[in-house]
Amino acid sequence: MNFETYPFEKLNTLLQDITPSSDFAALSLTIGEPQFATPQFILDALNDNATLLNKYPKTSGEAVLREAMLSYNKQRFNLTLDNSQIIPTFGTREVLFNFPQFLLHDVKDPVMVFPNPFYQIYEGAAKACRAEVIYLNLNASNNFQPEVDEEALSRADFVILNSPNNPTSSVLLMDDLKKWVNLALKHDFVLMNDECYADLYLDEPLPSLLNASIEVGNSDFKNILVINSVSKRSSAPGLRSGFIAGDAKILKEYMVYRTYVGCATPLPLQHASAAAWADQKHVAVFREKYKKNFEVAKEVLGADAPKATFYIWLKVEDEIAFTKKLYKEYNLKVIPGSFLGREGEGQGYVRLALVYEVDKTKECLKRVKQCLESK
Repeated sequence: MNFETYPFEKLNTLLQDITPSSDFAALSLTIGEPQFATPQFILDALNDNATLLNKYPKTSGEAVLREAMLSYNKQRFNLTLDNSQIIPTFGTREVLFNFPQFLLHDVKDPVMVFPNPFYQIYEGAAKACRAEVIYLNLNASNNFQPEVDEEALSRADFVILNSPNNPTSSVLLMDDLKKWVNLALKHDFVLMNDECYADLYLDEPLPSLLNASIEVGNSDFKNILVINSVSKRSSAPGLRSGFIAGDAKILKEYMVYRTYVGCATPLPLQHASAAAWADQKHVAVFREKYKKNFEVAKEVLGADAPKATFYIWLKVEDEIAFTKKLYKEYNLKVIPGSFLGREGEGQGYVRLALVYEVDKTKECLKRVKQCLESK
């Protein structure tokens, strides 16, 4: 398989011959990895269940984890799901890679559709199942919203949305999501929303695609799926805890497939994850941290805060030159937008991940401003 080099590897290659300025301590805004401590109650749950390492975990997930995930969906989205409509997963990256292979295995000349720029696992999955890719280009001219080409969608087998979006921070609101559910039903494609940033809203809670499905009368979620993770919401990416939820008919067959994949979550991690999913208060603390970071971004860069995520999609003249200069002169790493997109999308932008405490975030953004203003 001819996989594209991962963005962070491309960045390392781009910067490998540059010696950064010793006037600044090394900092990075590249990876969407929260730098806040994982809450103690989650660590306690992990420690308290460490002795369970002597047991094999179920592929389907333990009852304690499933119940916590169902509770989360009820508390956060007012969704009443049952066990046939949800599967615990080892994070969401593995799902994004293996689910398309499961879904499209028996489809002749499969077609996948997803946003551009994108989280690169989408592309890797398309390559792994030899799917033709149709891009939903996100740019300033469409306000970074996926534009609908019904002729193209009529050929689609699997469509991935990503709202709130990485890297652009755009969001799809209820009316937008309802439109996409109706399109999935009209053209009979499977529609998945990657909702891993859904809890990192700054003001108003954002809906799930499953809410939109119910709103249009598709209460059994035919053709509709979502994925979510504790990584961002709980500052716990190392737990590798996610889920896929929605269409029970699809999930029943996918569960059979997963027994062969061998990616069951270890039992201590399941118990820690259950604690994280069941509690909503700690997430509000992290939302406040990100909100303060965006307030600093407004103060330093004049950047308007998005509705969700912890990313700034910053417009620059030349993203490659800017990235190299920022690293050389200010010892700060960012990701060029063109590393995250194809066919020219992402050019002229860099992605900033505001994942530090506010003081360190401010220091990073001051360096960005200096670089923008320097000749």
